[in-house]
Amino acid sequence: MTSPLRTMIRDLHRRRGRERRGLMLAEGVRLVEEALDAGLPLRGAAVSPALEGTTRGKALKSALDRRGVRLEAMSDGELEDLADTEHPQGVVAVVEPRRWTLDDIAPAPGSPVLVLDGVQDPGNVGTILRSALGLGAAGVIALKGTAELTNPKVVRGSMGALFRLPAVASDVEAYLAWAGERGIETWVAAADGTALEPGVAGASLATVGLVLGNEGAGVSPALEAAASRRVAIRLAPGAESLNVAAAAAILLHEVARVD
Repeated sequence: MTSPLRTMIRDLHRRRGRERRGLMLAEGVRLVEEALDAGLPLRGAAVSPALEGTTRGKALKSALDRRGVRLEAMSDGELEDLADTEHPQGVVAVVEPRRWTLDDIAPAPGSPVLVLDGVQDPGNVGTILRSALGLGAAGVIALKGTAELTNPKVVRGSMGALFRLPAVASDVEAYLAWAGERGIETWVAAADGTALEPGVAGASLATVGLVLGNEGAGVSPALEAAASRRVAIRLAPGAESLNVAAAAAILLHEVARVD
């Protein structure tokens, strides 16, 4: 007989299930540790003997017990069938994410907000979230067409950054209204933009919304029209472009004030 927790985990592998329940999954020791450290509520966790195969795994199981998280034991094979990854390390947890809004994001000079317009690959979105947290961004806004923020691949790619950094799904109109109310300058990353020189952007007193678009299509016309600056990365001769996640990290490093 299928338990309610197993049914929930299977449902959360689907976007519709995540949206309906308002929950997401964390698989593996590192991600579940990060969720606990971030203080997020865990609705339950499926565990198998593999979790107690390492000292770190044993410590995590004890931490889950202390936190009062409902644990459901199953075999390693059953857990692997339930997981999205090949090696879930003996644990899959149901996590209740924070309900961030645009008002939770407080950009400032040296702490830009990163805006993703149609960045479809969930691995790239996860990596961008990780870079945004590490490089001092105020938050991330995922516009329509961008990979869903609670997609399991986004969660894994963020390596826990999604649990700590304000990240909001929105649309172009709402972003532009919010940015206008707060005096945020919209800077669009574009291959033909003005190359940022090291240290120059970080010295700017502007509060910036840094927009990165789809690698093929770029950003939407509305964002292009609203942009006060089009920026680029100086590349070696013969190089046409960078992966969007790599570009995001480099541009953030230049726009954010990194001492």
